[in-house]
Amino acid sequence: MKVVIQRVTEASVVINEIEVASIQKGLLVFLGIVDEDRQEDIDWLCNKITNLRIFSDENGVMNNSLKTFDGDVILVSQFTLHASTKKGNRPSYIKAAKPDIAIPLYDSFIKTLQDALDKTIQTGKFGADMKVHLINDGPVTIIIDSKNKA
Repeated sequence: MKVVIQRVTEASVVINEIEVASIQKGLLVFLGIVDEDRQEDIDWLCNKITNLRIFSDENGVMNNSLKTFDGDVILVSQFTLHASTKKGNRPSYIKAAKPDIAIPLYDSFIKTLQDALDKTIQTGKFGADMKVHLINDGPVTIIIDSKNKA
């Protein structure tokens, strides 16, 4: 399981010209799922996201996490995070989990993150063609792969 986390001053998701999610300060999180992913990957990543100290304190130092900073989250499924570009110029998405595996894990990720933060997590729609708008703050962009815990 892989996430790309972007600290934003604003972000939104539009599907078929309808805005389905919108936040001001917080995190935009893109989530990629593979067949081998399990609940322990979700638990570990949600803990990381929740406690990642990437928001500035009163001295301008990144000391605050979502636990101590009043920020919101948009979670967007993105199978292209597991693209392989080893051969040729057309990315292969063979590693990305198929919907029958990915959707339950995606739903569990949303619930686990909501429970950890005790707030509603806004989302895109799994499998939809989405337009994601964001203003990256910093810029701060962090990539975390649950298979690289050590």
